[in-house]
Amino acid sequence: MTTTATLTDTRTFEEKLDLFAQVAVNVGLGLKPGQELVMTAGLETLPLARRITEQAYKAGASLVTTLLTDDAMTLARYEHASTESFDYAAKWLYDGMAAAYASGAARLAIAGGNPELLSKQDPDKVGRANRAVSQAYRPALELITRHAINWTIVAAATPAWAASVFPGEAPDAALAKLWEAIFKASRVDGADPVKAWKEHDANLHTHAARLNEKRYSALRYRGPGTNLELGLADDHLWLGGGGTAKNGYYCVPNIPTEEVFSMPHKDRADGVVTATKPLSHLGTMIEGIQVRFEKGRIVEAKATRGQEVLQKLIDTDAGARHLGEVALVPHSSPIASSGLIFSNTLFDENAASHIAMGQAYISCMKDGDKLTDEEQVAKGLNQSLIHVDWMIGSSELDIDGVTATGTAEPLMRGGEWV
Repeated sequence: MTTTATLTDTRTFEEKLDLFAQVAVNVGLGLKPGQELVMTAGLETLPLARRITEQAYKAGASLVTTLLTDDAMTLARYEHASTESFDYAAKWLYDGMAAAYASGAARLAIAGGNPELLSKQDPDKVGRANRAVSQAYRPALELITRHAINWTIVAAATPAWAASVFPGEAPDAALAKLWEAIFKASRVDGADPVKAWKEHDANLHTHAARLNEKRYSALRYRGPGTNLELGLADDHLWLGGGGTAKNGYYCVPNIPTEEVFSMPHKDRADGVVTATKPLSHLGTMIEGIQVRFEKGRIVEAKATRGQEVLQKLIDTDAGARHLGEVALVPHSSPIASSGLIFSNTLFDENAASHIAMGQAYISCMKDGDKLTDEEQVAKGLNQSLIHVDWMIGSSELDIDGVTATGTAEPLMRGGEWV
């Protein structure tokens, strides 16, 4: 059978990488002339980081500052540093990042780390290091969760990540396949990526608007290993796609994104929920997660792999045992349809409906930024040092929207919008 060559086939890798950088800067960040950019990236993601830097300056950035990490240096700490040192984080660095955001800098992160990097390390050290970083990063995180600045996260293929997604493939082939999967999921493989993103963004806003019209008081989940009633915060808002930050700049925080999301009430979750995909968190893999909620709090948590890491995670602080986000994603999303397990939350959370333990996004509460902390909490906002998404959606998951009068209406069936 004869087939017509696609546009993707005619573009070189370098051309697609450059288009991806343009999408990251102009669609994801919405970077404005004169604005600073703070970017974090791993050493192995440098090809994309360099292209993004170039596109940022073309867009008028006044300064691009990139903070690099290295897997070998990270492992050196776990192998040689004293146990006590894992309670320490570079607060001066995170204070500097918070100061940059407060002064108007945009934030871009390039994901793509080895999902198994710390899997063989002491879970106690991993947990202590995570807690120390979470505490030090809190001032910067608050500016992000309040949507005070324009920010986005994109991904770059790396050899270790590619080997995890395509086990058994030759390294070069695995890396090439992962890049193609990233380009496709990020809508870089079409004739006009920017136009494609505008259309997709509008579609996500339509779903969010319908949910905001319904004003459900709760969501009811039914599926294999899942029987959960999840109350929504008072004056919650559903969001999807991009939004205008408090600085007036429009951005799409995740590239790719397929979700509409809102704020659960921190004290209104009851029942059992089971993960449908593994969670890669800070270089460790957690699989087979199942938790039981009572009055919004995780009272029992199990995992078939990474149990100690999961326990350390939910013990970070009081808010870590409560939910800060609920997101709906159709099972037919392009990422789910790829059939790949990315072992990367940026992708896997956009392949399945999910929930997040920890800090809520204040932008998901009507006029939330005008309320005091006490008023926010009274309406159901959860506060925590962490925000960790994990996936619960599948082709077997049914979700009902529950009205204020207690009537249940079909919202998703078999993982798809009704």
